[in-house]
Amino acid sequence: MTTLAPPPAPVQEDGRRHRAAPPADGGLASRARRLFTGAPEDPRWARPALWAILVLATALYAWNLSSITGNTFYDAAVYSGTKSWKAFFFGALDSGSFITVDKPPFALWVMGLSARAFGYGTWQLMLPMVAVGTGSVALLHRLVKRDFGAVAATISALALTLTPITVAITRDTNPDPILVFLMLLGAAALLKSVRTGRLMPLVWSGVAIGFAFNTKMMQAYVVLPAFFLVYLWAANASLGKRIRNLAVGTVALVVSSAWWMVVVDLIPASSRPYIGGSTDNTVWDLVIGYNGFGRIFGASSSVGSQGNGASFGGEAGLYRMFNDIMGGQISWLIPFAAIALVAGLVLRGRAPRTDAKRAALMLWGGWFVLHYLTFALAEGTFHPYYVTAMAPGIAAVAGAGGVMLYNAFRKGSAAKWGWVLPAAVAASSVWAVVLLQRVSGSGTLYTVAEIVAGVAGAAAVIGLLVGRFTKRQQLMGVAALAAVVALLAGPAAYSASAAASSTNGTNPTAGPNTGGGMGGGQRPSGTNGGPGTNSGEAPSGSGDGQEMGQPPSNTGDSTESDSTETGTTESGTTGSGSTESGTAESGSAEELTGGGMGGGTQVSSAMITYLKKNQDGASWLVAVATDQTASSIILESGEPVISMGGWSGSDNAMTLAKLKSLVKAGKLHYIVVGDSGQGSSNSEISTWVKANGTAVSDYSGLYRLDASDVS
Repeated sequence: MTTLAPPPAPVQEDGRRHRAAPPADGGLASRARRLFTGAPEDPRWARPALWAILVLATALYAWNLSSITGNTFYDAAVYSGTKSWKAFFFGALDSGSFITVDKPPFALWVMGLSARAFGYGTWQLMLPMVAVGTGSVALLHRLVKRDFGAVAATISALALTLTPITVAITRDTNPDPILVFLMLLGAAALLKSVRTGRLMPLVWSGVAIGFAFNTKMMQAYVVLPAFFLVYLWAANASLGKRIRNLAVGTVALVVSSAWWMVVVDLIPASSRPYIGGSTDNTVWDLVIGYNGFGRIFGASSSVGSQGNGASFGGEAGLYRMFNDIMGGQISWLIPFAAIALVAGLVLRGRAPRTDAKRAALMLWGGWFVLHYLTFALAEGTFHPYYVTAMAPGIAAVAGAGGVMLYNAFRKGSAAKWGWVLPAAVAASSVWAVVLLQRVSGSGTLYTVAEIVAGVAGAAAVIGLLVGRFTKRQQLMGVAALAAVVALLAGPAAYSASAAASSTNGTNPTAGPNTGGGMGGGQRPSGTNGGPGTNSGEAPSGSGDGQEMGQPPSNTGDSTESDSTETGTTESGTTGSGSTESGTAESGSAEELTGGGMGGGTQVSSAMITYLKKNQDGASWLVAVATDQTASSIILESGEPVISMGGWSGSDNAMTLAKLKSLVKAGKLHYIVVGDSGQGSSNSEISTWVKANGTAVSDYSGLYRLDASDVS
């Protein structure tokens, strides 16, 4: 009887064979096996490598999770959302829904649902961040692997995992990790629509970016020019169909972006919170001003009047990503990625219009370049952690373009391609050494990383050149691995320091302190990091293990939104907040410093105890000047607190007429005012309160008001 031999395993581009496909039994055991070993056509090492990277990502993002100090501004809003569904929907800072935070609420919803399900506490708020951070790594791996193979996908996933600023911000409660994950979902759907020419994936891409808009507004739209160009150029459909599909996808984008804004702005102002950060109490003004053009152009008489140029990442300019503050956070792979992007596009130059590799390279390259230009040139408020949105583009281009360069290096002519890959490796290796030299003396970790980057980089360049011109394939492969080590040694050191820090707060960064000064060329003092930072002990009562609805106790650190600060900061915090434009006040960690109308009045734990004892059925415990003071009191007391002036103290959220109405109705009894107000309406309020209220002698700046005090 004649038997037939199984067909040979398929051969990859580099000549190696994939493992033969196992018999398909279609059962649960087969699917479980594929989960851990990968598809039959994958190399044997590919799936275990992915699992190792995902474990590494989870470890970096979740290490010592319960001790992480997040952004108490957002933490307070999440807590308030667990007490009131109205506050949850609007993204209000307080459960009484007096004022919203200065961002749309989707990230707060995600954290809030976790807190409602598992109870309010540190790990409950951090759980979604770790999940989306690791999910972004897995999703990027899947997207790159489909078009460029397992090697490129593995490099890209590892590069994203070890991006220092991504590690730092994922260990925080700022909304950026959720923004990145949603943008990657949009990219996945877009690429599927490009390959198939079908409409629905494009619609879902628009929906994903719409949800990203409801996470951080206009920042979600930075990738849109690349999305539109890639689809219009490369989609597998006729030009007419491409245009029609884009029109429908744009409608989906607009609807999914605008629905919350439209609903909120249609609700009468008397029935909803004041929109924090806006100048006219509308979400639309927040979109085009404070969270839109204000971030790009800075102060303006028409729009963006509160985006007045406070930069915690150095001066605006093309060099910003390479300065002392930003360099160690994001720039390690930029030289390599830039060369790989140009070379990759040249290599695919004669491919058909619908070529999937070129389309993907255009998408990731556009993602990288658009974010780079936006963040480098932005003259409005800028925090280093914004650039985590650029990391997937850099990582994908480095992985995909790097593999394309390697294949061209092995197979192309020496005259055309014999120097490009070694030059790209040399450029980023030298830059890594420069970055690590900047923090020389900050610790053994960085010294070791500098030696590894220098030695491995030199070995990689020499090995590539010798292997190429002696035609020794194995030597070139070893040199390529050395290149990966050289390019990721520095980011790995910075990421390890970020993972070891529990004091991220409001301006999280990775690595050692490189100086201070807002708006200058150095990293702000007081930021978290590894050796050389001023990080102190994490505050007690961080929220871990609290029952649902119970806020953490003694979380008295004053926090920042990603906006300009005009108040004061306390030296008794963990040191994770960035330098503010005001002065620093000494005091214990229990003291909550007020700015604006508060005029520097300190709200102590003793005062909070007094306020709770004498609340007398009022809806709000107290009214204070700014969000940072209010959020700290909310987390310590568990009670609603009014922020009269929003983040900077300049919002027109509280008027004298509104204050009188609240006092007359018995909804508010106590208000903190200082010696001078900030803005005419605040001065008017301060004057009226001092004239009609009763000063509480034990606490300077605290006044009691009752209905009888309102004429």
